[in-house]
Amino acid sequence: MEGDDDTSGPMIDDEIYANGVDGDNEKRSRPIMSSEQLDIEAYASLYSGRTKIMRLLFIAQRSQSNEAMELEALRMAYDEIKKGENTQLHREVVQKIVGRLGPEYGMDVAWCDTVDRRAEQKKEKLENELNAYRTNLIKESIRMGYNDFGDFYYAHGQLGDAFKSYVRTRDYCTTSKHIVHMCMSSTLVSIEMGQFTHVTSYITKAEQIPDALDPVTVAKLRCAAGLAHLESKKYKLAARKFLETGPELGNHYNEVIAPQDVATYGGLCALATFDRMELKNKVIDNLNFRNFLELVPEVRELINDFYSSHYASCLDYLGNLKANLLLDIHLHDHLETLYGQIRHKALIQYTHPFVSVDLHMMANAFKTDVAGLEKELEALITDNQVQARIDSHNKVLYARHADQRNATFQRVLQTGNEFDRDVKSMLLRVNLIKHEHNLRSSRKH
Repeated sequence: MEGDDDTSGPMIDDEIYANGVDGDNEKRSRPIMSSEQLDIEAYASLYSGRTKIMRLLFIAQRSQSNEAMELEALRMAYDEIKKGENTQLHREVVQKIVGRLGPEYGMDVAWCDTVDRRAEQKKEKLENELNAYRTNLIKESIRMGYNDFGDFYYAHGQLGDAFKSYVRTRDYCTTSKHIVHMCMSSTLVSIEMGQFTHVTSYITKAEQIPDALDPVTVAKLRCAAGLAHLESKKYKLAARKFLETGPELGNHYNEVIAPQDVATYGGLCALATFDRMELKNKVIDNLNFRNFLELVPEVRELINDFYSSHYASCLDYLGNLKANLLLDIHLHDHLETLYGQIRHKALIQYTHPFVSVDLHMMANAFKTDVAGLEKELEALITDNQVQARIDSHNKVLYARHADQRNATFQRVLQTGNEFDRDVKSMLLRVNLIKHEHNLRSSRKH
C-alpha cells in the first residue's frame, strides 16, 4: 500500500493532463480544477453575466494572501463590469483595486455618468410605456412592461427591484410558457440574492406545468434545485438533483452554473452521502452524468478510486482539488463537511472486510499519523459507525463480529415460535368452520 501511495499522485496527474488535449481544443479541455493554481481566465470563461463578475470578486476576496491572483481576478472583473451597466459594482471593484493595476483600472467617472444618464432616460421611457399599457389594459403588454423593468433593474444590480418586477408579471401571464418564464427569471435573481427559499418555491411552481417545460428548462430547474439543497446542507437531495440533470444543459445556464460545476457538486455530494450500490448505479453507471464527469477528470477518477477502494489515491485527488474548490462561490462553505463525510466513509469501508487492521498501515494509506487515526476511529466507534475495538498498545483495530452460533440459534427459535403460532391459528380456523360458528352467528342476526 505504501508503494501505491508513492506512485499514484504524479502518474495519475500525468494521465489526466494527457487526456483530451488536442491542438486548438487544448485551452478548453485542460483541467480548470487541478493541484496547480486556479487558471482564472479559463475558469471565468465558463460563465457569463453577473455570476461571472461575482465569482471573480469572490476569488479576489479569498486570494488576498496571493496578490498576483487577487489582482488578476479584479482586473478581469473590472473589464467585465465595463461591458455592462452596473456602475455600483464598478465603484466597488475600483475600491478593491486601490490603484494597484495602474491608471487604466481607476475610477472611470465619464463612463459612470454616461451609463447613469442613459439609465435614467431608459427608466423614464419604460415607466411611460408601462403607464400607457396599464391605461389600455393590455395584459400581454403590461406583462412585457414589468419584464422589461425586471431586466433593467437586474442589469443595474438592483436585485430586489428586479425580483419584484418579475413577480408582478405573474398576474398578467396568459399562457403556461409565460408562467415558466416568470419562474425562471425569479429563480435567477433569487440565486443571485442568496434567497434559496424563493428558489425552491419558484422551481415548484414551474414543475407544476410539465407541458410547458422543454428539456433545457428541465435541466436548468434541476441545477437550481441542486443549488438550493446544497445551500440548505441537504447533500443527498442535492446530489440527486445534479445527477438528474440532462446533457441538454450544455452552456445554456452559464449565467448561474457551468457543466463542470454539475460534475463537481454532484460528484462530491454523492460521494459523501451515497452507499456503494447507489454510487455504482446512480453515478458510475449513469450515462448522462458521465458526460459531465468527462469535463472534470479529477472528480471522475476520485469517484472511481473510492468505489475501487483505492482510498489513498482518492484522498490525494481531494487534497489536490481543495485549494481551488475553496474559491467556489457556492461550494466553499460546505467543503469541510463534505470532505469529512467522504473521509469517514472511506475509513468505515476500509475496516469493514477485515478481522484486524494494523493502524500503522492504515495511517499510511490515509496520509495521517497513528494518533490522529486513532482519534478518528474512536469517534466512529463511539458513533456506532464502526463495529470494532482498538488495541492501543499494539496499534491494532479488531472487528467485533457477532456471535454467529448464538444468532443462528435465535433465528431458529424465532422461526419455531412463528410456526407454532401459525399452526394454532390454522387449527382454530378449522374448528370454527367445522362447527359452523360463523354460520350460526349470522343466522342469529
